[in-house]
Amino acid sequence: MGERDRLLEIVARIPETTVALVGDLVLDRFVLGTPKRVSREAPVIILRYEGQRDLPGGAANALANLAALGVRALAVGVIGDDEPGESLCRELEARGVDTGGVLTVPGFRTPTKVRILGGGPASLKHQMARYDIEDQLPAEGPWRERLGEHAAAAVDRAQAVAISDYGYGTVQPASVASIREGSHQGLWVCLDSRHRLRSFPGVDGATPNLQELEACVGRSLRSDGEVQAAAEELRSSLGLRFLLATRGNLGMTLVEEGGGARHIPVFGTDEVADVTGAGDTVLAVLTSALAAGASPAEASRLANYAGGIVVMKLGTATLSCDELARAVASDSQGGGSR
Repeated sequence: MGERDRLLEIVARIPETTVALVGDLVLDRFVLGTPKRVSREAPVIILRYEGQRDLPGGAANALANLAALGVRALAVGVIGDDEPGESLCRELEARGVDTGGVLTVPGFRTPTKVRILGGGPASLKHQMARYDIEDQLPAEGPWRERLGEHAAAAVDRAQAVAISDYGYGTVQPASVASIREGSHQGLWVCLDSRHRLRSFPGVDGATPNLQELEACVGRSLRSDGEVQAAAEELRSSLGLRFLLATRGNLGMTLVEEGGGARHIPVFGTDEVADVTGAGDTVLAVLTSALAAGASPAEASRLANYAGGIVVMKLGTATLSCDELARAVASDSQGGGSR
């Protein structure tokens, strides 16, 4: 079987998988308006309110991506007892995500990123301002034990686990260690951590972007060779089976246990429309492909295709297995890596 046929076979199996996702659930809220006039009170544009659109963000965006691929997505996370939390759960459930593992913590404000967009009735809306509603979950509490129980139940049902740490406190080193220790044989555990990747040794794979990799190794990385060396240094120190460094329009670099390494050129154009949430898509496709029987190299190539697709879409975007299969089939380089 050729490499392309092998990748297409994996894509076809993705909707048959179950993936648990543990992470910081975020609501992306877009407030839309039409310019009305310049304010007399300050040099700002006044918008006439048109509407509001809520989308899953953060770990919730990774869940939305899993669901869009047809994966049975099991959510394990926390929301507040507030309107944004209710809206976020509705959005996830509407996409087919199993939210039985989502806890409501009284007094906690659901992390919400509010973007204010303005533009004419027949034109694209452009972001004019943004504000974030952010709380930090306490390290301890009775809900923490319940969250661990939900995680254990989800892990028991899954073929792979994605962990999405945005720094709001859902993901803790002890909880990740517990997931790893309690996982059944053959289960893949993959991590995307915004600020503290070094706090989570022992998972199977990780997906830092270039800036996160540079922060972990404490130096600038300019060439393929420098990125590869740094990725291997971090992979080895954390005891990972593989590490996939995402590098924007420079593609991705994969290093594996045993010395395997490859650079995966960017798929499509390097003139992107919007990189918002692309890392969530990469985590979702990588983890679901591993659940479908892919090797880390095969899963990384599929994640590279997926990243190239979603950055051409505006906002926090997802893709389907049909889109992924078309990208694999149309690539004259066969997902080329070197």
